[in-house]
Amino acid sequence: MKVIFLQDVKGSGKKGEVKNVADGYARNLLFPKNLAAPANAENMNKLNAQKSSEQFRIDTERKNARESAEKLEGKRVVVKAKAGPNDRLFGSVTAGNVADEIEKQFGVKIDKKKITLSTDIKNFGSYRAVIKLFSGVSCNIDIEVERE
Repeated sequence: MKVIFLQDVKGSGKKGEVKNVADGYARNLLFPKNLAAPANAENMNKLNAQKSSEQFRIDTERKNARESAEKLEGKRVVVKAKAGPNDRLFGSVTAGNVADEIEKQFGVKIDKKKITLSTDIKNFGSYRAVIKLFSGVSCNIDIEVERE
């Protein structure tokens, strides 16, 4: 019997996969626990619609990530920070601070988890960071830490 898996089933199939399984296995285990559905025309159409909408979402996210990367590639972000008398920062400049400054200066909203700093920023100066916007889409930015 052909079934469409609605959830991952260890040893049998992954979500969205269409496979042939034993009739009794399908009727007695998969269908009662809503782990799979019969692969009839209606369910196949639903599966194809879900896959196409998922692909459209991925394509849209990738396009937006490329546009953001083009805006930010090679740009210089200026971060103002407070420091003590010996030019040592109070605390450090984090990826969250950099993400906020990117949004203020360039109008591009970036999640702080996507920013990878080359080193911990605890002094004034220039630093480098990589922003991984999407799978296969990333850009480099320069960070300039100045006195507030």
